[in-house]
Amino acid sequence: MVDYSVWDHIEVSDDEDETHPNIDTASLFRWRHQARVERMEQFQKEKEELDKGCRECKRKVAECQRKLKELEVAEPKGGQAEVQRLQAEAQQLRKEEKSWEQKLDELRKKEKNMPWNVDTLSKDGFSKSVFNIKPDKEEDSEEQKEQKHKTFVEKYEKQIKHFGMLRRWDDSQKYLSENPHLVCEETANYLVIWCIDLEVEEKCALMEQVAHQTIVMQFILELAKSLKVDPRACFRQFFTKIKTADQQYMEGFTDELESFKERVRGRAKVRIEKAMKEYEEEERKKRLGPGGLDPVEVYEALPVELQKCFDIKDVQMLQDTISKMDPSEAKYHMQRCIDSGLWVPNAKAAGGHEKGEDEAPASDLVGEARKGRVEEEEKGNV
Repeated sequence: MVDYSVWDHIEVSDDEDETHPNIDTASLFRWRHQARVERMEQFQKEKEELDKGCRECKRKVAECQRKLKELEVAEPKGGQAEVQRLQAEAQQLRKEEKSWEQKLDELRKKEKNMPWNVDTLSKDGFSKSVFNIKPDKEEDSEEQKEQKHKTFVEKYEKQIKHFGMLRRWDDSQKYLSENPHLVCEETANYLVIWCIDLEVEEKCALMEQVAHQTIVMQFILELAKSLKVDPRACFRQFFTKIKTADQQYMEGFTDELESFKERVRGRAKVRIEKAMKEYEEEERKKRLGPGGLDPVEVYEALPVELQKCFDIKDVQMLQDTISKMDPSEAKYHMQRCIDSGLWVPNAKAAGGHEKGEDEAPASDLVGEARKGRVEEEEKGNV
């Protein structure tokens, strides 16, 4: 059955047959119509503002997710603080997105319940319907993505690097036309990692060149997402647009390029600091004495008087200094020296005696104290 209830409430300016004799009927109808038109314009303006706010929020969510993905690709096991910050930001933006959508839904319900009028009765409901429904595709797991990226790079690394070295728009377009398989996420991810590697190697000029091509590829991918098409089908459209772009579009491209280069420098700095810490930790482990203590740290913790003994390699002075100290304190420091290798007791005894020589501790007292071990022989027991 047909539902005719929608016709029950229709707002028409001249729906009254009779008006007061002192009222200009034509003017009254015009005023009612104008008031209704103004209400409709205000409603439409509110709807457009909500729609614009919702789209802007969605764009921020997509941008945050892109940065998070870029960070995870560049440093899968590092930058946890930045990853957590971006995840928190994405979560907050999704909440805002949900709020915008709720407001839009409420506005649509309000619009649906509004009475029809002469300006809305004659509008087309639709002119054409096109259905292009594709089955949902399961997202690849992290292991599958990693293997896919590895296989792609092994096969096309040389071609990706060639694209990264191009400078002119026409050259880039021509090369991608000849190698359309390069227009994909794997190429963009490889270029990002390459940029960071170049910055770590202090090849700054080359990094900036590759960064430009990285943003070109990312803009193509973003255009494909917005058009919901395969990236290989729209990269020519990007080059046509960028070669005739207005100032605003070019400024957007330049701003994104500069922002990307700053992020690359930041990731390179983090990677260098991490590598330095790992190197220092390896060196510290190499220095550890038989008791597992670092000789540099032990030396720096010694009283100044004991440090001086090690500095001048005077065993007698060391014995005299220890004899003047509190026994428990002296024992504590000497045990730490032994555990760190600063002091090697009975070194000659361990290596065998020569006839007529006394058994004595030995130590390489200081010259190398700040680097590590002390292994010079001494002639008296402490």
